Amino acid sequence: MEEMRETIGESFFGIRWDRDFFRCNNSYNTEKAGGTDMGVYQEFADVYDRFMDDIPYEKWGGYLDNLIRKYGVSKPKRDAESPLESERNLVVDLGCGTGTLTEMMYGKGYDMIGVDASEYMLNVAMEKKEKSGSEILYLQQDMRDLELYSTVGTVFCVCDGLNYILEESELLDVFSRVDNYLFPGGIFIFDFNTDYKFREVIGDATIAESREDCSFIWDNFYDVEEGINEYDLTVFVRAEGELFRRFTETHYQRGYTVEQMIGLAEQAGMEVLEVRDADTGEEAASTSQRVCVVAREKKKNPAAS
Repeated sequence: MEEMRETIGESFFGIRWDRDFFRCNNSYNTEKAGGTDMGVYQEFADVYDRFMDDIPYEKWGGYLDNLIRKYGVSKPKRDAESPLESERNLVVDLGCGTGTLTEMMYGKGYDMIGVDASEYMLNVAMEKKEKSGSEILYLQQDMRDLELYSTVGTVFCVCDGLNYILEESELLDVFSRVDNYLFPGGIFIFDFNTDYKFREVIGDATIAESREDCSFIWDNFYDVEEGINEYDLTVFVRAEGELFRRFTETHYQRGYTVEQMIGLAEQAGMEVLEVRDADTGEEAASTSQRVCVVAREKKKNPAAS
């Protein structure tokens, strides 16, 4: 078990992490044939943050902040002097889940919007908003149907949220919607688990973690022919005394290649600026397990916006 944890690794922006799938937060875990919502991230939403309490969100936020400052148009400023400046400074966390990273970026000064398909995860995010006093706008939307009230300077979708989109045509729709809502020169930052990772590293494996008040068992299966990764998540949560409540959720993800993702971003009209191995920070390779991409909107005329 420890060997498998080490092999899977701790990923994303050079930060080692062994629970890749738990941050994805978008209820796209649907029946592969019919697309019926299976209700993922319902009961799990209540315990999600307990299992994520050791994740270095500060480092993640710092990395995103650096990319926005390097490539983007958004500024960490909420007192805009004009409507255009206000739109330019808007930042969208696409697949925001319980809002931890959204709150982190708000704390850095960004004008944040959090978008997620799971009502249950957003309920937790709203509790955090009430506690912090932030002015984050949360929207319950499937990213395939993304609809914003204006353009925004930055969109980020991290921790393999895009892997939950199982059809390449639907993923192109997501890219196109993001590009449509980006302010002129705005950027889209996203990461994804690669086909190589599902095929060669995770494969068919079982991972478990036991804590005093909650535990989980994660059974992973990869269908090489379909390119679909299925993992069955069983969670035990202490209810009262020695009594534990048990619930299960099934999640599906598709592994994508770097070439596919670059091609989709370009098809949607964006210019790819950076493609890096999220574990090492080096240029992405055929053996990269998670890849981070920065793409820029390039079609709109700034003078007309």
